[in-house]
Amino acid sequence: MMRMMKIVFSVLILLVMVPQFHTEAQAQAGLAEAKARGALGERPDGLVGIVEASASADITALAQRVNAQRMEEYRKIAEETSAPLQAVQARAGRQIIQALPSGQYFMDAAGRWRQK
Repeated sequence: MMRMMKIVFSVLILLVMVPQFHTEAQAQAGLAEAKARGALGERPDGLVGIVEASASADITALAQRVNAQRMEEYRKIAEETSAPLQAVQARAGRQIIQALPSGQYFMDAAGRWRQK
């Protein structure tokens, strides 16, 4: 139970963390805009995915950059809490999807994009 509490706490910190670098701030601003437009959505593994089949190179690069940042944080959390990486990602994915505003996209367990 204590380990799970550490995971929850760490994921919450990740979700509300203020970006430390200018490029991270740009990525977060771009992510919010892309999600609001429906170009990107949240996946159950805590990563972002491309919703539009004809996504631009900029959207693809943004998704890769955001996912690299998230994976770095998920690995740190997994190491600090001795939790499996997939468990950390799954918990983050659930929390991110639960917090999505109406109208944004998420991927369901079957791999289909759904609008919240």
